[in-house]
Amino acid sequence: MADGPDSAAQLTVLLQAWSGGDSSALERLTPFVYDQLHRLASARMGAERTGHVLQPSALVNEAFVRLMHGAPMDWKNRAHFFAFSARLMRQILVDFARAQMSDKRGNRAPHLELEAAQDMPVAPMHSDILDVDNALKELAAMEPRQARVVELRYFGGLPMAEVAEVLGVSEDTVWRDWQIARAWLYYRLRLLTARTP
Repeated sequence: MADGPDSAAQLTVLLQAWSGGDSSALERLTPFVYDQLHRLASARMGAERTGHVLQPSALVNEAFVRLMHGAPMDWKNRAHFFAFSARLMRQILVDFARAQMSDKRGNRAPHLELEAAQDMPVAPMHSDILDVDNALKELAAMEPRQARVVELRYFGGLPMAEVAEVLGVSEDTVWRDWQIARAWLYYRLRLLTARTP
């Protein structure tokens, strides 16, 4: 299945067929979905420190297992599937960080790089994934859509057009949310980092 508009439409058809119980649709979906998830995981894990225990393939495998064995979903389209996958990858990374913290008391959780908001004269900073997750939860309590934009872009790697489609808003709205949310998260994470001994 090649990338492009036709493949997006074909993927939507296959996802919906899988939702309807067509096991052959799942067989045809698997290679494409696995490759797409691997690209997302590679991009996300690129922000982790070198030598991180959890590698992109392990992240994809865990996401794929959870997708296959989770409750059946009524997939609306490709964007819906990858939005769900973004949330799933975020949860896997958070679960992994918590497990590492419980295994190695006193060690900090794996870090992620969260870019500073565009045009801000500051360098990217390193933040623990648990701090990122907690900051996103805080943001979600105040501005749920902004938090979803970050999750879809940062963890899911979705382009702005697909984020807009998932959220049912314009691309301009997504861009504004993205800029505001990144700025808020940057400063929030800087405060959290400053409090860490």
